[in-house]
Amino acid sequence: MSVADYVIMTDSCCDLAADMAQNLEILPLRLEMKGKSYRNFLDGREIGFPEFYNRVRAGEMPVTSAVNVGEFDAAMRPVLESGRDILCLCFSSALSTTYQSAVIAAKELGEAFPERKVFVVDSLCASMGQGLLVWLCSREKERGKSLEALRDYAEQTKGRICHWFTVDDLNHLKRGGRVSTTAALFGTMLSVKPVLHVDDQGRLIPMEKCRGRRASLVALVNHMEKAAVDPGNQTVFLSHGDCLEDAEFVAEEIRRRFGTRDIRISYVGPVIGSHTGAGVVALFFLGSPR
Repeated sequence: MSVADYVIMTDSCCDLAADMAQNLEILPLRLEMKGKSYRNFLDGREIGFPEFYNRVRAGEMPVTSAVNVGEFDAAMRPVLESGRDILCLCFSSALSTTYQSAVIAAKELGEAFPERKVFVVDSLCASMGQGLLVWLCSREKERGKSLEALRDYAEQTKGRICHWFTVDDLNHLKRGGRVSTTAALFGTMLSVKPVLHVDDQGRLIPMEKCRGRRASLVALVNHMEKAAVDPGNQTVFLSHGDCLEDAEFVAEEIRRRFGTRDIRISYVGPVIGSHTGAGVVALFFLGSPR
């Protein structure tokens, strides 16, 4: 099979910059704010990233929804009709029903197109952690990996994608049930900033508490020091919730400590940002273990 015979598909929770996703099929998740629905496109065409975070800071509470079976069918069907196969890399099943929808659509389409292949991978990743996995797979595809070989690569690599992040406001995590009301109240009063990660099952897990914003940002890099494999020679992803200066501080700390040259910074998109709030900073890299 040639490289052109299959397509890498994912969803907008990958939070890749639009120019990094030009050769991918991206399905947007949705959010609703004040009764209006927006699709989370990577280029922000329906709701811009600064606008979204300004509205969240002003007190608007978004409601998000996953990609449904019909949307996957509508995206996958033309690809299969064109004679190409699909590798679909989905947002963690522990955080969204998007993966389950993709599996159902792939099964139904498999009956309609028995000569074609649709492989669906639960990335167990979120935000640019998912984006890092997709980007690595895209590079392997360009190097000539077959569909089956790339599926195996994705399965083998996803558990090595480390996610470490911190938030500036605990109240959004409280809404999502990630921290208690009491913890959010006292944490806000005491300027406690949690550091969290995504575990081997794709779940969001609080790991430590830092006093003050700067300490929480440095903690992200400390975790990278413990877990990263060859940190100076890998591509590192950073995403942020409209706080570029904080993300750049983390990037500079990584360069200073590890000599890392290739660091890509992008926004946390509005679907993920609906659950983290403004001020989130997230760090993603290859490590062992996650």
